[in-house]
Amino acid sequence: MADNRLIEARPDGRGARFCIVASRYNPQIVDNLIDGALRALRGHGAPGADIVRVPGAFEIPLAASRCADAGRYAGIVAVGCVIRGQTPHFDHVVRECSRGIARVMLDTGVPVGFGVLAADNAEQAMARAGADRNRGAEAALAALEMACLLRRLG
Repeated sequence: MADNRLIEARPDGRGARFCIVASRYNPQIVDNLIDGALRALRGHGAPGADIVRVPGAFEIPLAASRCADAGRYAGIVAVGCVIRGQTPHFDHVVRECSRGIARVMLDTGVPVGFGVLAADNAEQAMARAGADRNRGAEAALAALEMACLLRRLG
């Protein structure tokens, strides 16, 4: 029987620089996500983060890709909010944003925490961007943990 090893990492941001790529659309919600991400990063020893603002969620992958290519960041946190309207536009934006962020990670090897909300209405979005449950904080912790894991994996 083979020996098995569990390889995982605990979030430790000491000495690591992060970037938050955030859409300007739905600013009240997105600003809460940014605040949550910053609290989570600082709470785990990261000195803070650069914040890059883009027009909307559709533009997040391009900015995240450029940030990843710059080589300055241990990880990126993507935050935005897309609220369903009366047309299929919502579905296209959410799908391409998600696909683009995944592609950034796979193409660059830089972890990107996914904190882009896709909500049916503003109330749903606010419930996921509040103090009790904040997808920005969750995305920051995911990026931080993955950055630590990738360092361990070499």
